[in-house]
Amino acid sequence: MESHLSAALEYARSFLHEGAVATYIPELAKGDPTQLGAAIYAADGEIYRVGDWQQEFTIQSISKTITLILALQLAGYRKVFSKVGVEPTGDPFNSIVRLETTAPRPLNPMINAGAIATASCCMGGRDAFSEFLKLTRRLCGRSSISLNEEVYRSEKQAGMRNRSMAYLMQSDNLLECDAEDALDLYFRMCSVNVNTMDLARYGMVLAGNGKDPETGEQLVEGWIVRIVKTLMVTCGLYDASGEFAMKVGIPAKSGVGGGIMGSVERKMGVAAFSPGLDAKGNSVGAFHMLEYLSHHLGLHYFAGSECRV
Repeated sequence: MESHLSAALEYARSFLHEGAVATYIPELAKGDPTQLGAAIYAADGEIYRVGDWQQEFTIQSISKTITLILALQLAGYRKVFSKVGVEPTGDPFNSIVRLETTAPRPLNPMINAGAIATASCCMGGRDAFSEFLKLTRRLCGRSSISLNEEVYRSEKQAGMRNRSMAYLMQSDNLLECDAEDALDLYFRMCSVNVNTMDLARYGMVLAGNGKDPETGEQLVEGWIVRIVKTLMVTCGLYDASGEFAMKVGIPAKSGVGGGIMGSVERKMGVAAFSPGLDAKGNSVGAFHMLEYLSHHLGLHYFAGSECRV
């Protein structure tokens, strides 16, 4: 496994020049596009790491999977999916067009509008961010995970497009709270610092049907895990989800902080990181690392007897 990880690192490094750090959030523009790392948390408890695996970065849209888990736990299936749909869009993650041209309800929880609507379902008079942070720490297995204040303030100041979506949804009575409250929670959720080891462990929780890989405790109900992994397959890499499904073939979620978290059923959680993004907002280096690992380890959902893990 270590040799495969090292080979994946070298393979992906040759593509780093194709990516560029996100600049629409000023703090993210400070990222180092040469950084590249990955981690694997296997079902047998073995851990494998390579490159800049310890480098912290903001979770960004990978948080949308945890937001969905929390919303389903707190508000229930009926409430959440009265606010957001489950269909892929084929549009960029920050597109606003379908809120007016198709339906006021966002098409899925993995795009920005859908995540803001989902976040609003977590409010209910409680300290929703504290609940989110507690859940994130349990899923990732690290109690020191915390908010990146600089990125949070940068996102809040620069997030005019997200603000437009939120107010449009509020005008259609879709949000469960005031638009600014939903936005503040959403910006905080996206601005939590993690590393690849954190996300690999979270991926293993999903791969193990919601159970803590160390204690066996049920952290997330099985029916919620099924929903989250299904949406990761169909919507997890925005309008590149189809390409990722063909080339990598595992449930995964990306974020503009440079991370991609993946889950291989009953076998492993895997995460890769590199700040340089492609035109669709997905990490170039992380995408190619997971592509290499999928091919050489037979991780694709349709690998069948070729799976070598």
